[in-house]
Amino acid sequence: MSDLRSINTYIDETFVENDEVLAEVIASIEAEGMPSISVSASSGKLLTLLIAISGARNVLEIGALGGYSGICLARGFGEDGSLTSLELEARYAELAHSNLAKAGFGNQVSYMTGPALDSLAELERSDKRFDFFFIDADKENYPNYLEGCLKIAEPGAVILSDNVLARGTVADNTMEPTKNTEVMKAYNQSVAGHPRLESILIPLGDGVTLARVKG
Repeated sequence: MSDLRSINTYIDETFVENDEVLAEVIASIEAEGMPSISVSASSGKLLTLLIAISGARNVLEIGALGGYSGICLARGFGEDGSLTSLELEARYAELAHSNLAKAGFGNQVSYMTGPALDSLAELERSDKRFDFFFIDADKENYPNYLEGCLKIAEPGAVILSDNVLARGTVADNTMEPTKNTEVMKAYNQSVAGHPRLESILIPLGDGVTLARVKG
């Protein structure tokens, strides 16, 4: 999958400009000793563009980390939208909120800490509805997260899931599989064949599935 890496490097260099705000987010994540698993620069730009194109205003993300993807999402809806972020670790949520506040979105984001499946169930009980979802958390729960999102999705909502290529191993049998290879293979198949979704896989970053909830 060296060709995929080369293509992504080309995309980043051609379409993504230096971004001081996001660079500071990456620096804050490193300073806190948190894992360096934010979305790629080009994937972040894709999030911003898709929010803007779709006109989404009620956005849910699963997996906040330090707020990199949250800022990218919020940039798409500007002053008119809101972001609900589900994050297992309270200290991650605190850093993410701090970084979104610095980026000018502090009053438009709320965090729910603890297991995301519990938070999804709470949102369903509260009759919350969202028109855009971004899933980027523990991979083994992707199928459960997807079903939880579908329960609170508006007709026509967009659902993105990150890291679905598992470093390219889902498509290249000559590579050493990762712990998530088989999980992602099964997840991609389930999204592709889901009766409520129209979907495609975009080989950007570590792969993103893009799905639209049928009306």
